[in-house]
Amino acid sequence: MQIYLPIAEVSVNAFLLLGLGGFVGILSGMFGVGGGFLMTPLLFFIGIPPAVAVATEANQIVASSFSGALAHLRRRTVDLKMGTVLLSGGLIGAAIGLYIFNYLKSVGQVDLLVKLCYVIFLGIIGSLMFIESLNAIRRARSNVNVISRTNRHKGLVHTLPLKMRFKTSGLYISAIPPFAVGIFVGILSAIMGVGGGFIMVPAMIYILGMPTKVVVGTSLFQIIFVTGFATLLHATTNYTVDIALAVLLLIGGVIGAQIGTQIGAKMRAEQLRILLSVLVLLVCLKLAADLLIQPSELFSLGKIGN
Repeated sequence: MQIYLPIAEVSVNAFLLLGLGGFVGILSGMFGVGGGFLMTPLLFFIGIPPAVAVATEANQIVASSFSGALAHLRRRTVDLKMGTVLLSGGLIGAAIGLYIFNYLKSVGQVDLLVKLCYVIFLGIIGSLMFIESLNAIRRARSNVNVISRTNRHKGLVHTLPLKMRFKTSGLYISAIPPFAVGIFVGILSAIMGVGGGFIMVPAMIYILGMPTKVVVGTSLFQIIFVTGFATLLHATTNYTVDIALAVLLLIGGVIGAQIGTQIGAKMRAEQLRILLSVLVLLVCLKLAADLLIQPSELFSLGKIGN
């Protein structure tokens, strides 16, 4: 069943969009990511213009993240205080990111920037997560004590001022690192149309030293508000949010997030991280191939202005 998307100006199969939304929603519930790191490139692949994909996907992330966060709130695995600190930085970062996005759009380079950002960040984060996950699995099998490693990471965030106690996470650390992480993720949210969970989740584990069981729900909590703010900015300044596309992705995402939360509860933390890293690397390779391989059609037909 084909449906015409008025803002994107393309026709797409409605069931395909529902399926993509559901698949990414499952990832959101399992890994604590908004899913934009995967959905936005998938929208590129099916012909959605990058500017529309970025703005609209941010809207879909809000719904799937909200659904997943509710499930984690019921389990009390959300650190609301940590989430608020991350959120305060994220809102500032989203405003900065939109300014950068609009500037590059005005000079005609936004499509290239978005795709290059995906290749760079997904390649780096995916590789680091994959290596760390393999090491964690090896340590678990050999029963190696990892307390000293954890303490080293906690020591880094203890050296800075403005310390706060985060009871749910069992931490007493400076608020500066999570605030900085929030700003960085907010910038990515506005430029790349992502919730930023693929950066936030490893940052919360390896930099802030948060327990994995709390990381997922806290990440989703922050993603809801930052991506919602980014969507509002795109809708009011660029007019690139396609409502028809967003609704179809939203329906699939909400259902999928509930399923993903149930799946994630039955898997070990190391297994979740290694699966996420593999997905990140696969998307990175596909985007890199599209940028490097010469297209079959070197020229495209477009409207000629009068």
